[in-house]
Amino acid sequence: MQTQVSIAQDIYMISVNDRRTALFENLWPIPHGVSYNSYVILDEHCALLDTIEFGSDGSYLDRVEAILEDRPLEYLIVNHMEPDHSGEIGSVLKRYPNIKVIGNALTKKMLDAYFGDLTANFQEVRHGDTLSLGTHTLQFFLTPWVHWPETMVTYEQSTKVLFSADAFGTFGTTDGAATDADTDLSVYVEDMRRYYSNIVGKYGNMVQKALAKLSGLEITTLCPLHGPVWRRQAGEVIALYDKWSKGEADDAVMIVYASMYNNTAHMADYIASCLKRRGVADVRVYDVSKTHMSYLISEMWRCRYVMLGSCAYNGDMFPAMEQLCSAMTHYGLKNRDLAIFGSCSFGGGGVRALKKFAETVGWNIVGEPTEVTGRATRENLEKFLPLANAMADHVLKVAPKQEPLACKTCCRKG
Repeated sequence: MQTQVSIAQDIYMISVNDRRTALFENLWPIPHGVSYNSYVILDEHCALLDTIEFGSDGSYLDRVEAILEDRPLEYLIVNHMEPDHSGEIGSVLKRYPNIKVIGNALTKKMLDAYFGDLTANFQEVRHGDTLSLGTHTLQFFLTPWVHWPETMVTYEQSTKVLFSADAFGTFGTTDGAATDADTDLSVYVEDMRRYYSNIVGKYGNMVQKALAKLSGLEITTLCPLHGPVWRRQAGEVIALYDKWSKGEADDAVMIVYASMYNNTAHMADYIASCLKRRGVADVRVYDVSKTHMSYLISEMWRCRYVMLGSCAYNGDMFPAMEQLCSAMTHYGLKNRDLAIFGSCSFGGGGVRALKKFAETVGWNIVGEPTEVTGRATRENLEKFLPLANAMADHVLKVAPKQEPLACKTCCRKG
């Protein structure tokens, strides 16, 4: 059980660290765990903002009551209905049967589906509406599809605190540092980007609309439903969401390959060595069968330049590569430059399928898609040199060289 944390005047955070769950949403690995956050405001009329996942903390209601200190709990603000944040609503309703539940019209439909008809308890709010608790005044902003249709955020006007639902959240437990007074964004940025890209990333245009709605507010503190509270680095966190939701990326190259017998793997390593020799600083190589897709998706949000290589498999690309390409088609990420390579034993299919993916996703093709038949001999590796040089020219923003980089000791001899 974690102790209560004071966020601002009479605003408290209740955070639960979950290190047992292996897959967030039963899909995404969370080796560093995840936290669930809930908030309490003490005032003439006390309010609870969101709850936590059911069963993640058996003492949750006791912790709420410890903050209230015999004050009545009059309001439950529901910013987001996903079960990892609404899981304890049923328990709250049983403990406080007269509580007023605040949400928008779509919230009401979901509440009724999960907890039965709450007509007597429910109070609907619209975009821009306010609710006075006494000293604190809450203002509600609808932010649909960040990342569910009913999602909204709540702004406390006197303290300038934004209760931001899933926005600005991150994977990773807080480990005793509930606010960025005791930790740093650098500790969480990889998990935050993986959280954003996999959970919210599909809705970048809606994130941009939400940021525009909130742009006129003075925000001193971000209180997300996962991860630390951001005060010292709130501006940096907002800037990251702005960057990611626009599809902006670093001048980095990620090479993802699918290989059954290491031939395509050697080709990926050869291309990477050529890029490095040309002076490309940030190059990462991944085996699509060994690296979970969620990390690859996160890297595609980080890297402007993507190189995909696949062996042929049943006349198509390798299944794990096909799954990654299907996911990226679903997410609709734009503004990426793509190079394609691969190998086959007879009829091919991997490169052909990757070219179809490129047409579907709409990414810019760099160089000529290159496929070789057979082993990764010295002669076969040299066939990827023009593709490597084309990508290096593109990354370094230079005109193609008249005499491409010669293939020397970096090649694997046949």
